[in-house]
Amino acid sequence: MMKLSWVWIVIAIAFLQLVTGFLDFNETELSLIEAYDYGVSKLNYNPLMVGLTLITSAGAKGAVCLDGTLPGYHWHRGYGSGANSWLIQLEGGGWCNNVRTCVYRKKTRRGSSTYMEKQIPFTGILSDKAEQNPDFFNWNRVKLRYCDGASFTGDTENKAAKLQFRGQRIWLAAMEDLMSKGMRNAKQALLSGCSAGGLASILHCDEFRNMFPRTSKVKCLSDAGLFLDAVDVSGGRTLRSLYNGVVGLQGVQHNLPRICTIRSDPTSCFFPQNLISNIRTPLFILNAAYDSWQIQSSIAPPSADPHGYWHECRLNHAKCSASQMRFLQGFRIEMLNAIKGFSQSRENGLFINSCFAHCQTERQDTWFAANSPEIRNKAIAIAVGDWYFDRAGVKIIDCLYPCDKSCHNLVFK
Repeated sequence: MMKLSWVWIVIAIAFLQLVTGFLDFNETELSLIEAYDYGVSKLNYNPLMVGLTLITSAGAKGAVCLDGTLPGYHWHRGYGSGANSWLIQLEGGGWCNNVRTCVYRKKTRRGSSTYMEKQIPFTGILSDKAEQNPDFFNWNRVKLRYCDGASFTGDTENKAAKLQFRGQRIWLAAMEDLMSKGMRNAKQALLSGCSAGGLASILHCDEFRNMFPRTSKVKCLSDAGLFLDAVDVSGGRTLRSLYNGVVGLQGVQHNLPRICTIRSDPTSCFFPQNLISNIRTPLFILNAAYDSWQIQSSIAPPSADPHGYWHECRLNHAKCSASQMRFLQGFRIEMLNAIKGFSQSRENGLFINSCFAHCQTERQDTWFAANSPEIRNKAIAIAVGDWYFDRAGVKIIDCLYPCDKSCHNLVFK
């Protein structure tokens, strides 16, 4: 049944792209890429299925999804040497930047626990199998569901539209609930996240560190969360426009790092490139240099490409012209420039591979498998583990595309 359901997801993706190209920039394209990445990979037909737990105490705190329903998470208890170690994975899934897109979103699993899956597969960094997840398989592993639309940072409401923007409260309520269930005793903790969740892991990194005693080993990991304030193919800034709407609509500005907001506008402080050098907690950035979502929805969205010159290239890098590839190589250089200051810290880690990908920690085939992506013969899971456990310093940047033959590139029909 699970296998059949994913066949229908692939069919739905193809149909939506055929009919509309984009349903909504800020919701659908990112959701579709994550649906492609998410769940049961071809390498893992029998993953651990973990049930949804609603946070019953959240309602009294006003910590609710867009539609007012309770938030939730999936938790698989740690054991043995991992009994007092915790990995918190923040779910991704885009943002909503105006009333129309947020009203749409609240009728989906990205805005309401009513529509969330009651069970999800734990694969990749969430796997319970040592051969698939060598360093974290027996930890307490938690997937916090994303139902606010502002990377767990908003705190306001729109009464007329019956919208609750309570991401910050959801984050705090979830952490408080997990602390009561044993996380307060953690000797080791890792805050991770994919995409919009990867941005959230950056935004909340120091806050997470401060929840634990200084004796606890606490670090953060951002997977596909390095969203750049980049110029699109028309010369505009599509993603800045989106983020400006998110920040203003959802009351995000009050929950952004003050070290940034005292010198920059709130929208700039939602971009990780303006935050990462000031984060005190050790942070690992995992990102594809040619991030599939950023190509599709930030660099070359249909709104910036009305004549469709970039259409084929957006969906399949093999169809990019020489001039288009030069533009994408410029994006890679911009990404590397954005992490220069960050990479100076001995405690931080990097893995920037020259792939057309998005979210590589939860897919088993990209996290740790016989043919998973590598840089200098090091797989992503090993790189993250070496960095977290201080086995080795890890600051690995891939050579230019197309040199890396280990990539699992995303191609959209």
